[in-house]
Amino acid sequence: MKKRFFFAMLWTAALGFACSDSDEKDPAGSAHMEVRLTDAPGDYEEVNVDIRSVQIHRDGSDEEAGWETLETIKPGVYNLLDFSNGRDTLLASATLPPGRISQIRLVLGNNNSLRLKGETTPRPLTTPSGQTSGLKLQINADLEADVTYVLLLDFDAAKSIVPRGNSGQFNLKPVIRTLTKAVAGGIKGTVTPAAAKPGILVISAANDTIGGFADDAGHYLIKGVPAGTYKVQFSTAEPYKDKELTNIVVTNDRITEVPAVDLN
Repeated sequence: MKKRFFFAMLWTAALGFACSDSDEKDPAGSAHMEVRLTDAPGDYEEVNVDIRSVQIHRDGSDEEAGWETLETIKPGVYNLLDFSNGRDTLLASATLPPGRISQIRLVLGNNNSLRLKGETTPRPLTTPSGQTSGLKLQINADLEADVTYVLLLDFDAAKSIVPRGNSGQFNLKPVIRTLTKAVAGGIKGTVTPAAAKPGILVISAANDTIGGFADDAGHYLIKGVPAGTYKVQFSTAEPYKDKELTNIVVTNDRITEVPAVDLN
């Protein structure tokens, strides 16, 4: 049976789109991503993979100096079967400048194991010596500014767990398919006068919200907005007036620019 695990790079607001300020840690002009781990049900009791680091490379070469470690990582031993049936766990995240990512490297440790059905003790999974520097996968994805992306690494455990003859021992030779796609866009615009400094809410048809504020020049950018149709509310104090825009359409692969809003 084919078994899968996915790394999904996904901004938190796109997952739990509910009453939170826009993430000010991500500067305008950057792309944000999370690495999440999930799996599909299979024929094993446990498939434990020791993940130490996730790295990316920006050009097509194998120069060691070109590898960048994702800034937030939760290293550890992950039982892939803990994350089946739609469950997942955050593995890593990063804020990156726009541009091309050519490769991703998954650095594994030595504490990998497999427990078969009907057994109580895990068996070691041996990682070939050629993979000590990490498992390299071709991505060739172009990241656009202010757009949120998901990278899916489809882990085929049926091909990745290889018996060593009749010895009862197993090798771990990961076979992973990659897919990159945009999963959220955003809304940007300008308010006048800039002195109004309104609070801004982006509201979905289900009344889920995400918010932010205009800067001192009256510009605003609300990132991590999933595809859909929204209204945008601008709330300010006297002598300025509150305003609302409706039927603002957001797609996952771009930032939607809306007309300037006059709060006089």
